[in-house]
Amino acid sequence: MKAMWIAAATLVTAPAMAQQASAPIVRTLADPARADQQGDDARRQAAAVLAFAGVKPGDVVVDYLPGSGYWTRIFTGIVGPKGKVFAVWPAAGARYAEKSLPALKARNLTNVTAEVQATNLPTAPVPVDLFWTVQNYHDIPNNGAGEPALRAFDAAVFKLLKKGGTYVVIDHADAPGTGMAHTGTTHRIDPAAVRQQVESAGFRFAGESKVLRNPADDHSKAVFDPTVRGKTDQFAYKFRKP
Repeated sequence: MKAMWIAAATLVTAPAMAQQASAPIVRTLADPARADQQGDDARRQAAAVLAFAGVKPGDVVVDYLPGSGYWTRIFTGIVGPKGKVFAVWPAAGARYAEKSLPALKARNLTNVTAEVQATNLPTAPVPVDLFWTVQNYHDIPNNGAGEPALRAFDAAVFKLLKKGGTYVVIDHADAPGTGMAHTGTTHRIDPAAVRQQVESAGFRFAGESKVLRNPADDHSKAVFDPTVRGKTDQFAYKFRKP
């Protein structure tokens, strides 16, 4: 389906769901300090997926494998001075933090802790309201790790979340029925496999946003293929800890 981008209020539509970005989200996205990022907001459907996640002032957020810090720099403004953002890389992913971690720390965001963790499973020093991971979940079972790695990862997320806490997974979709067959090749994963895996860890499915879905993507190409890069069919799932 097509999503409508409205720069100021940003209404997002998904089946049986219409959400409006909160004032903190709208204000943060419009912050001039984000001028270098704002050109990417529409493609990422930033307002829509943040509204879907329900992030709000005062929240404690884990941004897992945050890349260049795009989402971290948004979360810092939304959660505000009473909130906290943990931008974390697992020990095995330390090489991905070599450039972005110093750059993120140099911004001196007072409510952000950015670090490479000592473990491969995510941890947090305080209970968390939102665990957020984008285009990373499909990597967890790769290199022979398989479902045991996913089970351990989801269990770790479950442990660090508060009761009622939210777990958001956004990733590149594979064709229905493919499961995890192509996670290490095309870097896609069947959304149904993700839902089954996360629910088996004790989470309850809390909804889906389709603002990132792209029916023109037939799932046959690797996500780095220039013909689909930045335009892949993606799913956004929200789970809740009972």
